[in-house]
Amino acid sequence: MLLALEGIAGAGKSTLRDRLLAAAAAEDIRLGHIGQFSWLSLGATRTIVGLRAGRPADSGETAVAAVHRDLELHARHNLAAALSMGAVVADRLTLSTACLLALLHDRPVTDYVHRLSEVTAARAELTVLLTTPPGLCHTRLSRRATSRRFGEDPPTANRLADLYEQAAIAWTEATGLPVLRHPCTAATDLDLLAAACLDQLRQATPHAARI
Repeated sequence: MLLALEGIAGAGKSTLRDRLLAAAAAEDIRLGHIGQFSWLSLGATRTIVGLRAGRPADSGETAVAAVHRDLELHARHNLAAALSMGAVVADRLTLSTACLLALLHDRPVTDYVHRLSEVTAARAELTVLLTTPPGLCHTRLSRRATSRRFGEDPPTANRLADLYEQAAIAWTEATGLPVLRHPCTAATDLDLLAAACLDQLRQATPHAARI
């Protein structure tokens, strides 16, 4: 099973990921962790690095072609190998990429979701969209010692939050796969989200395949 955690910076993705990894280990469920990109194509990597820094590509088509290629490589060389050993949780995946593209290029996020969903081997069976309010996310980020990245300023975060909602709808329309939407504002939210994800992992992981 591939589980994708999506949402704006500060929404609680890493906290939920770490909780899931620890809980899965305690239950002898094989759960690996993987990132958003493959970094296996030099050309695609150059484009992705620029996008992550807030620099649009020459065109939206150039950008989506690059990330589509990277996603294909990610599915073939990274995701396939990881999934062969058990379930995998991705801290950001297709929806995050689609939202970044839509933020920087003048095309609806739906177009990018549909294009990237063509890479069927990279489709997450369950996507969790953390809908934590942008204001709270900004407060959390302000406590971190690291410098702010592109997309973390309040106006951009608000725009991204809207794009994620649109992307979630488009994802289910394109793939038929579910998106669980829930904020991660308090410990009770984290408990609920972790329990829901673990239930899905238990169902998807036969006892014989556990550690």
